[in-house]
Amino acid sequence: MSLHIWMGALEQGLLWGSMILGVYLTFRILNFPDLTVDGSFTLGAAVAARLILGGCDPWLATMAAVLAGAAAGLVTGLLHTQLKIDPLLSGILAMIALYSVNLRIMGTANLSLLRVDTIFSSISGFTGLSASALALGGAVSLLVVIGLYFFLQTEVGLGVRATGDNPQMIRSLGVNTNTTKLIGLSLSNALVAVSGSLVGQYQSFADVGMGIGMIVVGLASVIIGEVLVRTPTIFRALVAALVGSVIYRAVIAGVLQLGMPATDLKLLTAAIVTVALAFPVFRARFRKLPLSRERSGQSA
Repeated sequence: MSLHIWMGALEQGLLWGSMILGVYLTFRILNFPDLTVDGSFTLGAAVAARLILGGCDPWLATMAAVLAGAAAGLVTGLLHTQLKIDPLLSGILAMIALYSVNLRIMGTANLSLLRVDTIFSSISGFTGLSASALALGGAVSLLVVIGLYFFLQTEVGLGVRATGDNPQMIRSLGVNTNTTKLIGLSLSNALVAVSGSLVGQYQSFADVGMGIGMIVVGLASVIIGEVLVRTPTIFRALVAALVGSVIYRAVIAGVLQLGMPATDLKLLTAAIVTVALAFPVFRARFRKLPLSRERSGQSA
């Protein structure tokens, strides 16, 4: 693949990086199958776009999108912890509700940001849009990785990690796992909304359907990163998620250049996730083959 494709993959991978890290937080750290992501990604773009069009400073609009995403995650957490709804169903309910909420916020199915200032405007005037996306996406991803790493070392962060690993044990130590789940889900969806607001401003539009399939994209990126980068530590696992995001975007760009119709991208994503999930199984089977041959030779 050409350098142009890799630069584009790096650019998009970093812009979507916060969303990938949010998915990693719920699925791998908290062990919570949160499907709110599809809705909270669009929510971030919708809130930022509506406020920017209303004359709000783009940076303040982005911060408001973060708070909106956190609120969406909190709702999912409350459905699960207070109403005792299954985690998967809680996310589905929140995702469905957010579709109407996003339409209500935008007032239409699509909002254009072509003739207004965004957070990229001040940088792109000097470096161009692509360079500004690289710089801002890289800076945000770096801050999120560092922030998550240090947060997960704190007492609260360790409680979130323990809730995902062994909730019974952490409850026996006096930790309220409902609270840690609420914190984890709020933080995760706040990160997803950050990514949504960045992508919306970068693409100069917010669309009510732009978040469809984001959870699959997030899972694909996380799993690809885990396969390619060994992740014995939290920091390396966070970096691996970002690496997976870039590799995923590079694969998508590569197959599009080879002539694959854009309508088949969802099928390709499903295939990537399937292969990545099945990779450890195939690897274990191949490792057992020499042992089985050796045993059969000895028995003969």
